[in-house]
Amino acid sequence: QVQLVESGGGLVQAGGSLRLSCAASGRTFSMLTMGWFRQAPGKEREFVAAVSWRGDSTNYADSVKGRFIISRDNAKNMVYLQMNNLNVDDTAVYYCNGGITSVQTIGVLRFGSWGQGTQVTVSS
Repeated sequence: QVQLVESGGGLVQAGGSLRLSCAASGRTFSMLTMGWFRQAPGKEREFVAAVSWRGDSTNYADSVKGRFIISRDNAKNMVYLQMNNLNVDDTAVYYCNGGITSVQTIGVLRFGSWGQGTQVTVSS
């Protein structure tokens, strides 16, 4: 089972940038499609972005397309989310997770567990 630790969140002004990191443990990491998800106060957790196990295919929610970039480094067991041109609607706790699935379908998977997440707060 893969253990996940998210980091890199913080407080940023609208228009700013942040880079989130997800450290994964476990030998199966390189086999997994990995995704970033977020949960805003009072809302359900939602899909943000996904990257295939080889890193050659990505998928993004419409709300972040063109602003966020997901990437991974299998040698380091890391997944990243570069977030640019942030706006107040991006305020949420961000989580990573992964599964043996495609970048198109990871958003509908039901995961058994989640990490602690990292808080991103965007001020206007």
